[in-house]
Amino acid sequence: MWPAFSKVSRLFTWVTLPFCLFSFLSVQVSASVQLQEGTCKQLGNCKMSFDKEELKKRLTPIQYEVTQEKGTEKPFTGELNDEMREGMYKCVVCGAQLFKSETKFDAGCGWPSFYDQVDEAAVTMTEDNSYGMVRTETTCAKCGAHLGHVFDDGPKPTGQRYCINSASLKFDPKSSKKGEEPKSEL
Repeated sequence: MWPAFSKVSRLFTWVTLPFCLFSFLSVQVSASVQLQEGTCKQLGNCKMSFDKEELKKRLTPIQYEVTQEKGTEKPFTGELNDEMREGMYKCVVCGAQLFKSETKFDAGCGWPSFYDQVDEAAVTMTEDNSYGMVRTETTCAKCGAHLGHVFDDGPKPTGQRYCINSASLKFDPKSSKKGEEPKSEL
């Protein structure tokens, strides 16, 4: 009887261990940032919306793929990865202010990284279970454009690392103060 019990016990362990680990990680990801029910696009309550055809004309192919189709640019290829001047990082789709240059740091991951958003209402965070991973997706709270993801391995004071696609951002070296009106060139 013990050998049969041993096989069942091992099978039970190998089946339940991944489930428990997945559950633990899901709780950890959810507990670290304030997750919303969905993006403003999913909920249908974006403050700004744009026609897809107009966006295809206005944005580059990689900007469209990243912001509208949740794509990811290849690491170390984005033009803003090494940008270190003072200024404001804005949504490439709607011009909303998202990140200040003072919060940018070199995470060595190949994408622009920030430890905080310009204010807590600038970026929407939702659970992303794509590709068999549990992550937190970041989108522009104003228009719903996909930006990237946020992780709990950033520096103080927040401990967050907003890993953002360069293609989703526009850098404005002139406006570095929170609350300054975006100078839209849309």
